[in-house]
Amino acid sequence: MSNHPAFELIRDEQIAEVNSQARLYRHKKTGAEVLSLVNDDENKVFGITFKTPPEDSTGIAHILEHSVLCGSRKYPVKKPFVELLKGSLHTFLNAMTFPDKTAYPVASQNLKDFYNLVDVYLDAVYFPLISEDTFRQEGWHYELEDAQAPLVYKGVVFNEMKGVFSSPDAVMRDVAQRSLYPDVTYGKSSGGDPKAIPDLTYAQFKRFHEKFYHPSNTRAFFSGDDDAGERLNILDAYFSQFERAPVDAEVGLQPRFNAPRQIVATYAGTKDEGKARDGMVSLNWMIDPPEDRMEGLSHGLLSYMLAGNSAAPLRKALTDSGLGEGMTGGGIGAGLRQPMASFGMKGIDPADAGKVEALILSTLEQIATDGIDKQTVEAALNTFEFSLRENNTGSFPRGISMMFSALSTWLHGGDPLAPLAFEEALAALKAKAVEGHFEREIRRLFLDNTHRTTVTLSADPEQGAREVAEEKARLAAVRATMDEAAVAATIAETEKLRALQEAVDDPAQLAKIPALTLADLPRESRTVPIEIGTLGDVTLFYHDLPTLGIIYTDLGFDLHVLDKALLPYLPLFGRALLQTGTKTEDFVSLTQRIGRSTGGIAQHRALSAKQNSEGSAAWFFLSGKAVPDKHGEMLDIMGDVLLDARLDNRDRFKQMALEEKAGFEARLVPAGNAIVDTRLKSGLTEASWIAEQLGGVSYLQFLRELVKRIDSDWAGVQSVLETIRDRLFNRGHMVVNVTADAGIWDGAKGELAQFLGRLPNGVVELADWGVDFAPRSEGLVIPAQVNYVGKGANLKALGFELTAASSVALKFLNTTYLWDKVRVQGGAYGGSSRFDLTSGNFAFLSYRDPNLLKTLDAYDGAAKALNAGIGEADLTRSIIGVIGDIDGYQFPDAKGYSSMWRQLTGTTDAIRQQRRDEVLGASGADFKALAAAVEAVAKHGHVVVLGGEAAITAANDQRPGLLDVTKVM
Repeated sequence: MSNHPAFELIRDEQIAEVNSQARLYRHKKTGAEVLSLVNDDENKVFGITFKTPPEDSTGIAHILEHSVLCGSRKYPVKKPFVELLKGSLHTFLNAMTFPDKTAYPVASQNLKDFYNLVDVYLDAVYFPLISEDTFRQEGWHYELEDAQAPLVYKGVVFNEMKGVFSSPDAVMRDVAQRSLYPDVTYGKSSGGDPKAIPDLTYAQFKRFHEKFYHPSNTRAFFSGDDDAGERLNILDAYFSQFERAPVDAEVGLQPRFNAPRQIVATYAGTKDEGKARDGMVSLNWMIDPPEDRMEGLSHGLLSYMLAGNSAAPLRKALTDSGLGEGMTGGGIGAGLRQPMASFGMKGIDPADAGKVEALILSTLEQIATDGIDKQTVEAALNTFEFSLRENNTGSFPRGISMMFSALSTWLHGGDPLAPLAFEEALAALKAKAVEGHFEREIRRLFLDNTHRTTVTLSADPEQGAREVAEEKARLAAVRATMDEAAVAATIAETEKLRALQEAVDDPAQLAKIPALTLADLPRESRTVPIEIGTLGDVTLFYHDLPTLGIIYTDLGFDLHVLDKALLPYLPLFGRALLQTGTKTEDFVSLTQRIGRSTGGIAQHRALSAKQNSEGSAAWFFLSGKAVPDKHGEMLDIMGDVLLDARLDNRDRFKQMALEEKAGFEARLVPAGNAIVDTRLKSGLTEASWIAEQLGGVSYLQFLRELVKRIDSDWAGVQSVLETIRDRLFNRGHMVVNVTADAGIWDGAKGELAQFLGRLPNGVVELADWGVDFAPRSEGLVIPAQVNYVGKGANLKALGFELTAASSVALKFLNTTYLWDKVRVQGGAYGGSSRFDLTSGNFAFLSYRDPNLLKTLDAYDGAAKALNAGIGEADLTRSIIGVIGDIDGYQFPDAKGYSSMWRQLTGTTDAIRQQRRDEVLGASGADFKALAAAVEAVAKHGHVVVLGGEAAITAANDQRPGLLDVTKVM
């Protein structure tokens, strides 16, 4: 349907590149704009976006994004968003705040579920309740439990942003962006600066919603195989309740600088083992908005050519310099009206910031003068073209990716269809590439651009304590102004908010939230076509799936052939295969060859417990993708990488070790809950122990020692790497996984057989890892204002044999009790529990948490919540939510890989169906069973906390001996 009485059709075009009929509409009454993409994608997408430029750094747009999802006119319950998380088949459900917009996207493969999600979101954004209590809960409030207690700040966003600003990388991004745009909205912290958030009032908050959350300021988006006419009917039902209104949401243009500027700032951190290399430096430019699609593609290509991989000339110049441990910034972003570009280094001596700045500028000058290597250009063009045509967005719905592409122009009055098409622009760019286009762009965008800032960031060991003291002083000043009546009022407000948070929603109101029924759910597990056989003497898994003419190949090697002392080397060993070159070409030439001939070659490790086994599935994979006429060349490259990588390249290996260490340290705060989860489980099962060796705190400690050992004993390190290669890459303990259309696979099978013949086939015995499990409670100290609190145990070791129905109880626990206790009442950004049925590992985890002991107490109270039972409606919602998790959307390559991995872990289709049946048949008895197990965790589980020293020390003072303390940073 292209016509609708309430909408004016502005554009109607077929966009072949995204296989969609694109129709752009304007709502006649309100002026709301709608982009409707009609295609065959079963993963249906809806998104509604508002321009929301903040005028300050109070986080007003961010707090509102949280708050509108806490109840609306049609669904007046505390957390309709969480009810959807609990009981929907969604493949995506979230909301995002950006520097100039707020977006609310959802996706589902089920049509009824999709319409339910759309309706709840539309009511949420246009008719939210956003009471003052919601503002206080999600934003900030004073909390005072009694007259003798200290006054404190609480609030979900307040603590979330404390966690954000505990990351040096986040501090650098914030300072760099603000440095370039001091006079416009991009010069504010849209997420909210914890120092500024308490300045926000409820009245300002309400006015912000009234101003910006209006159809006249709306850009709505649909994509998928749902009915195009029904989309417009749904939107008109909401839009027509409003009158057109002028909304001043224009993002102003930043006036240009006449000369570059220098900014020096600090972050709360510790000195790195007494060394001076605790700094970061970033060169940042403001770029004019791209005039057309070709220029937008050009920005992405130029960024990739300069710094997109380890062989890119600017990245290589920086890493070769030895001035720092890793690169920051990746070129030109596309998220701002006037784009921002950044290149820099982390792990530098702040005194060397000028040297890094000079190196970046001189390297850009050299590239602009001498030209970019033709093979680099060719490889980049092929890589980009392959990515554009494949359009593989992984677990992220393809439609949402297209929505954000359209918004890059649409938000500021441009053509939303232009970013979706690429054929004409790519052809024009290819023609320009051979005419010195990119060299001219380097000069125009960087060298001749005076709107540049250089930001130097260094660690200040006193800053964390100083910020805590400043916050306490601010609170003390507020407390000093309170008389008895004000104190009593604050205590009463604290108690009122807590009572509201603990109150149970009216079942009649909860029933208004649209939901599926169990009858709407497929009873049978989804299966993936698989043929299991051999190719030569190697086990072969093949999946006949539509792959748009691409062959996906995974080469798997069993890690059990390696002694356990070798395992921590694997992440760097894997990088070395692709980033050191081979006997016949350096790593720059190798990288170019991969880019010219394939859609990418990557390495990774996969770990899991196995069904009915004490052991583990532990594999190293080298994966590649190519079109049929390049498949043979891809296999040749993979063979060269596996057998002839330059493992003797000491300088390159040390650079990678430094990058790996710097990257891990940067992840400590953003991924703190994952770090805790890995550490917590490392003493429970073999697979979890390996995961800690390859990606946990033990791995960080290994990296720090390895950096020293490369200098003192390179021969020993090289010998280890060569031993890994000699033992690992052997046909005797190998599998091959191929996903491709049958027509192209038939022609490629011979090439694969010939390739396998190149690999050694000696006898290699499996190693005895003999892991001695010893879980212990630990406090891992980092300079942070928030904590990540974990508690867990292995339920099988505690005597519990649960069924898959426990995942239903777990879904309920996460979306009710833990959400309320840890997030809503505790003020953490998140709280959850995880259980792996195969291994028996169970863990409670919190994210960006201001508490420690209170969170542990909440964990210990979980059994009581489960024993309280569950109503029929909540049980049904939780079952639906678990089935949604099981049936998540996958592209063909992911389907093929998942099918292969199930074979390696022993997870048969029969086991999958049995587990699905258990989920569909879940009952109150399964809640009681999980409650008993969780009660055992409360008594016997161990604790791991990643957080600030003061919080960990205070916890040990109150509960002596709770945590063994280890300083991580």
